[in-house]
Amino acid sequence: MTVPLFGVTELPALTESDFRRISQLAYDLFGLHLSAGKEGLVRARLGKKIRQGGFRSFAEYHRHVLADRTGEALIELIDSLTTNYTCFYRERAHFDFLTQELTGELRDLESLRIWSAACSSGEEPYTIAMTLMDIAASIRCGWAANYRIVATDISTRMLNKARQAVYEEDRFQGMPQGWWKSYLLKGHGESAGRYKLKPAVKQAVEFDRLNLIEPLPRRTFQFIFCRNVMIYFDKPTQQDIVSRLTECIEPGGYLFVGHSETLNGFDHSLRYVHPAVYRKNGPGRPRRRA
Repeated sequence: MTVPLFGVTELPALTESDFRRISQLAYDLFGLHLSAGKEGLVRARLGKKIRQGGFRSFAEYHRHVLADRTGEALIELIDSLTTNYTCFYRERAHFDFLTQELTGELRDLESLRIWSAACSSGEEPYTIAMTLMDIAASIRCGWAANYRIVATDISTRMLNKARQAVYEEDRFQGMPQGWWKSYLLKGHGESAGRYKLKPAVKQAVEFDRLNLIEPLPRRTFQFIFCRNVMIYFDKPTQQDIVSRLTECIEPGGYLFVGHSETLNGFDHSLRYVHPAVYRKNGPGRPRRRA
């Protein structure tokens, strides 16, 4: 069945072949695994695109995505099928651990490189930036004058939002109270209820687009945050990403995954040191006990 653009109250049916084509496209290009049983999710998530574009079927929408040479339709498809919601200071224990390491064993590092590998709309890397700034303001650290935060995501829409650095008030709930004054600018008038990050925080993060199933940066980091994204991949893709991320970690460096994620069952050289935190062993760095 097809549906006209105007006066639409019902979406076209998602056939078995429609689901197969869309799920295969998502897997081939983004590594996104849509298992059987996700048909309802696909139909509901892509429904807005169907209505907006006036497509008469999911097959027609699929052809449109393939024909779009700008690649924007593909990004919009993956945006629709994944959850981009996050918040500042999410999974606080990770930032407490980061603080512990950077004020302890790694305090005298001459330089510091941190990668937020699935940054969505920017809350994670900006939280990292505020954490580093807060540490540097309170104690003397060797890395304080030479640190770099790289943030990547597959979605150009999310990256554009991240670069704007403007967020609704509820995204900051749970953030340390003192940070509101130190790092945020309160909106007024039409911007009431929203906050903008101060220029120093915004400038501390470098954003770029990256698909995790494609070649990763040819550089290493002491800390990599890759949280709450592995759930979208199947086991072989997860294994591949873990292996390649490990190559990007400096000896003695750390990988953070989401608290609902684990590296159990994967072949890797990382060592569990803390809930959802793994360390790459290396010369000259003492091994931590779990």
